Amino acid sequence: MSKEEDNKAVVGRWFTDFWGKTVNLGVVDEIAAPDMLLKYSLHEPRRGRDDIKAFMTDFRAAFPDLNFWGTADLIAEGDHVVGQWEGGGTHTGPAFDDFLMGGLPAATGRTMHFTGTTVLKVIDGRIVEEIGLDDGVTALTQLGLIGKAA
Repeated sequence: MSKEEDNKAVVGRWFTDFWGKTVNLGVVDEIAAPDMLLKYSLHEPRRGRDDIKAFMTDFRAAFPDLNFWGTADLIAEGDHVVGQWEGGGTHTGPAFDDFLMGGLPAATGRTMHFTGTTVLKVIDGRIVEEIGLDDGVTALTQLGLIGKAA
């Protein structure tokens, strides 16, 4: 397989095991670089395996049905892989204050469903950064953290 195909396989596994319906936090130690950067507009940037695992543990506790899935074939060039996705979940768990626009009290029952595009950099089979552009306005509006335009 080519480098690009290898990198797409790594990212495909990451999307399934980390962002998919059931999380396997062991994948972080297996394919994330020790100082990996995870950055999306909804949250503070996260760096390092422990920080990334803590983020996902808290996110999934607050949104137990959290699930994201690909909506197009992955595109790879050199060290970079690009993926389109959609997903979301329902806030039925504890309070969650990781959003940059504020937090949610426990179990609001609010559902978010949104889309995004992510660029991941893979070096020697390890993800060194995941930088995504998500439709955070949609998610935050659905969660009641920002108001709808009049």
